[in-house]
Amino acid sequence: MKPSEAKALSADELRQKEMDLRKELFNLRFQLSKGELGNNMRVRAVRKDIARALTVITEKEKGVSKNA
Repeated sequence: MKPSEAKALSADELRQKEMDLRKELFNLRFQLSKGELGNNMRVRAVRKDIARALTVITEKEKGVSKNA
């Protein structure tokens, strides 16, 4: 998820996206522990997407607008 995509979503949609990403991260960690995960970098990408969603949610709640 790109930052511009995240900013286009509403706060509720971002919260839903965050929950979906957390579920995906759980499943990826489970696969990683069993040795079934083919792409280890996906874990890192999902963690960054979660952080990005939380950042945009916070910005929207505080009414902050960044030009990035």
